[in-house]
Amino acid sequence: MSTTRQTTNTSKVLCVIMGGGQGTRLFPLTKDRAKPAVPLAGKYRLVDIPISNCINSGYRRIYVLTQFNSTSLHGHISRTYKFDHFTSGFVEILAAQQTFTNTSWYEGTADAVRKNLVHFLNHDFDYLVILSGDQLYRMDFRPIIAQHVETKAGITVATIPVGRAEAKSLGIMHIADDRRITRFVEKPKEDSALDALKLTPEMQSKFEIETKGESFLASMGIYVFNRDLIRELLDNPLSDFGKHIIPNAINNHAVYSYVYQGYWEDIGTIRSFFEANLDLVSELPRFNFFDMSAPIFSRPRYLPGSKINGAQIDHALVTDGCIINGAKISHSIVGLRTFVGAGTELNRVIVLGGDYYESDESVQKNEKEGKPRVGIGANCKIENAIIDKNARIGNNVTISPVGKPDQLDHALYFVRDGIVVIAKNAIIPHGTVI
Repeated sequence: MSTTRQTTNTSKVLCVIMGGGQGTRLFPLTKDRAKPAVPLAGKYRLVDIPISNCINSGYRRIYVLTQFNSTSLHGHISRTYKFDHFTSGFVEILAAQQTFTNTSWYEGTADAVRKNLVHFLNHDFDYLVILSGDQLYRMDFRPIIAQHVETKAGITVATIPVGRAEAKSLGIMHIADDRRITRFVEKPKEDSALDALKLTPEMQSKFEIETKGESFLASMGIYVFNRDLIRELLDNPLSDFGKHIIPNAINNHAVYSYVYQGYWEDIGTIRSFFEANLDLVSELPRFNFFDMSAPIFSRPRYLPGSKINGAQIDHALVTDGCIINGAKISHSIVGLRTFVGAGTELNRVIVLGGDYYESDESVQKNEKEGKPRVGIGANCKIENAIIDKNARIGNNVTISPVGKPDQLDHALYFVRDGIVVIAKNAIIPHGTVI
């Protein structure tokens, strides 16, 4: 049980969000920012998802662990999540730091928690919830805590049913009838190994798993630990929860699976980022930002409504403060403060927007120097691309991945997973053909 310290906090849960490593698979979006700070859906950041899930579950004590490129993440969190003085709620960042006892950076998820355990144990809590900072899902954490208490578990792992193809790239659980995890295999590639981990039809009906055909339970990277057990499990040099701590704990502790069946997407690659964003412009997106029973919170920005001057817009998400002149935009997301010139066509494009409005003097000065303004110029044709913040794309520019290799680094742009990425603050001169 928890310490006898007196506290105004009514919840017995402390939440920890992992800020991720270098985010190399999301490069160049992670060139200047941490993975959780990557923009999402035109106006949010990835980290808003787990923080909002915590707040909507009534858990308001939240730590975010970071180490790489964390400046923009720090800025976003400090400007966004402010609770009033009469609650014990907080969202705080713990960056990797050198101490007398430790001079190294976080070596993995377990190592990051171990290095900050001293801060966590200063709080009165019974259950530690560990979350990932780069997933898109909406989840009420109260049922997983309730099941954790009911089963008298030491650890509960949130799992999601997946098919055979997806199972090969995830950590797969094998569970007994009472939901207790008996085996855990990281990324099983062999079909024989997968066959042994498959849920039986009886299990599928018992746990009311809705998927048709083969089903495997994959770890979502969401864990609940008892206070005393987390101390015990981290009393060693093992660095990762998924690879080391959880598989080792299965033999000696009560480790249970909580089965979740909503939408869940791990945004670890440029392709998954691109597809998850584009899904939001479909008529019935799999993730619903319009669900106000559990809203996704972000920074209020006090921007004007977007101005659309004679544009054609179809299946698109246009956020605040944009000016769109006579353009044709389809299956695209237009981020905050974006300027789009007349005659431009955007198809399957994610524009992350701008951090500021450029002044008229700056626009004219840059024009004299032959430099485009911040935003997208006139008569451009752009498809299957991600345009990062504050990019300057000139007039008569063509951007498309057609005919290019899947991976490419160029002075003006990058290609990742067959998608052209224009980096933050990039300048694409007038008339460029990519």
